[in-house]
Amino acid sequence: MSLQSIKPKISYRSDAGNVVDDFYVPCMTNAVLYRRAVGYFTSGSLSLAARGAARLIKSGGKIQLITSPQLSAEDTEAIEKGYESRGQRIRKLFETELEQLQDELERERLSALAWLISINALEIKLALRVDPRTGKLGRGIYHEKIGVFEDASGAMIAFTGSQNETTGGLVSNFESIDVYWSWDDPHGRTRAKAADFDDLWAGAPGNPALVVEDFTEIAKEVLAKFRRDQPPEFDPDEEQVRRTKRGPRSPQIPETIRLQDHQLLGIRNWVAAGGRGVLQMATGAGKTITALAAAVRLYEQMGLQALIVVCPYRHLVQQWCREAESFGIDPLLAFESINRWAERLTAQLNDVHSGTRKFMCVLTTNSTFSSDSFQSRLRYFPATTFIVGDEVHNLGSENLASALPEKITLRLGLSATPERWFDLEGTARIFNYFGPVIEPKFTLKMALQKGVLVPYRYVPILIELDDDERERYLEISAKIAKLWNADAESTSLKFQLLERGRLVASARNKLVALTQLFSSALQGQGHFLVYCGDGTVETETDLGVARQLDEAMRLLGSDLGMCVSKYTADENLDQREVLRKAIDDGTLQGLVAIRCLDEGVDIPSIQTAIILASSSNPRQFIQRRGRVLRRAPGKDAAVVYDMVVVPPEEGVVGESERSLLRKELVRFVEFADLAINSGEARATILPLQKKFNLMDL
Repeated sequence: MSLQSIKPKISYRSDAGNVVDDFYVPCMTNAVLYRRAVGYFTSGSLSLAARGAARLIKSGGKIQLITSPQLSAEDTEAIEKGYESRGQRIRKLFETELEQLQDELERERLSALAWLISINALEIKLALRVDPRTGKLGRGIYHEKIGVFEDASGAMIAFTGSQNETTGGLVSNFESIDVYWSWDDPHGRTRAKAADFDDLWAGAPGNPALVVEDFTEIAKEVLAKFRRDQPPEFDPDEEQVRRTKRGPRSPQIPETIRLQDHQLLGIRNWVAAGGRGVLQMATGAGKTITALAAAVRLYEQMGLQALIVVCPYRHLVQQWCREAESFGIDPLLAFESINRWAERLTAQLNDVHSGTRKFMCVLTTNSTFSSDSFQSRLRYFPATTFIVGDEVHNLGSENLASALPEKITLRLGLSATPERWFDLEGTARIFNYFGPVIEPKFTLKMALQKGVLVPYRYVPILIELDDDERERYLEISAKIAKLWNADAESTSLKFQLLERGRLVASARNKLVALTQLFSSALQGQGHFLVYCGDGTVETETDLGVARQLDEAMRLLGSDLGMCVSKYTADENLDQREVLRKAIDDGTLQGLVAIRCLDEGVDIPSIQTAIILASSSNPRQFIQRRGRVLRRAPGKDAAVVYDMVVVPPEEGVVGESERSLLRKELVRFVEFADLAINSGEARATILPLQKKFNLMDL
């Protein structure tokens, strides 16, 4: 490895090429040591330091990094008064900075730093300004920004970067760096830059206004959450250049995929309907593959130029990306920061119109799709554009429906449940834009009969309220009974119904039943999923209030010693992918989730679902059942445990009780009728149906 083989230029400008691919990657590939001072201590500046670092991991090189935190007066006071050490205070600043990190590009680059520091190939030091007279922390920061690459022979390349090296600099449209190299440097600038860095790294002995402290161990702990299972192969910018150089591929159906009859017929009927309609297909029946196959057919038969897929969530965008790539499609992912996708989208549209690109695909989220930035570019999509709405029921809201482009005439909606719950207007918006449901509807019953999904057992678990809850339930029910006949639309009645619903959803005996279940029938079980409600329960540990999810985590993890993890909106995309893999390979036994596993998440290895709480919205329980019925190697069947609260015996059996229980039993009957133990499951709820006169279910 030799830096002299690079033949560097005296400067690099982002308007004349890709700085990462043209400069950082070649230097990282040939260096054994990279010394970098980045100025501001921000996620953006750390991301800058990581450009091309994936190559350094592969070449076995090391990084020495110096940065400077910007301490507020409050920070300085806390340190000087001894409330916290410098390291503790700066660690908090670091953690806060990374908690607010949203940019996916920065996350990918920090993954490279996390890998380097975990293998002891990255050292980080902090340069702090101090008052030379008192030794106390001073105002301002160390602001020098230099970099020095060195290879095994001692040859060096040094550079000074743009002045704007914050997050804004990272995503700005323009950057420039000046470069020097030691083998042709009559003024000695390269070695002078290296000497300046080494002096600072040694503690700046000649500068009493600076103090330098090691931050490596603290940074290792904080960066650990960014470390992925495998080291990154490429810098994200380099990967994009790689794709560009390779050129776009042609869409084609993979040889490994054989479309099933319901998929072929759905595509044929959609084409016959003029390229408009909604495919209503059970979860796991191959909606994504059907839509991509339709796009391939359009590309082959009419020269389709663009595909837009709109998804409700980021994780669905990533799942579509994996499938699209298997179809020979290189999708552009448009979500989060506009700086990640806007220019690339504009460039691809220009290429399509100029004829240098035959086909483009954009995968985006509902929120990005409806943004002004994306909407302003819709007018430039070519005439032969195909738009797909995934989980299309979400697009029925007034805001999202108004963002759907009339110009695009090829339209396909996908959903197991396209009708919106108690929203006739929203449902009408969906069908008015995308068209009617296309035959054949591929129901869950059909999916089970054809073996697309695994068969399942359904086990209803009847839950009784404890004494305190029973008393509260009867109190609320008495108020409801009075209001029910007086004013069925009153706000007071709706409030009391909501209060009783929350009480039922968070009944404490559900957690008792959960403990008993994992102490007996499910003892040692893996590949399970627990669905929790948003309600609260009283904990045994502190008699306080905790989310049902947190209490379930405590019972399964601390009390029963099981290896479980939360799966909520708090976990980012990388963390969710780690959890998915851990469930698949068995290193994690189960997940405890709220809502975010309802739509579109693929974890086929899940074999058992336990429903602690569920809404009366049929979409939710249909989606939840679908999560556990997907096929996977070695998975022959699934089990669904479903908990329902039985109203107290002494309660008045009135319309409000019947209404509450009806909502629960609708789900029970729906689940039971298609289960392989249907008769046994129906027998469990028969006494309730008789008592509450609900035999019509």
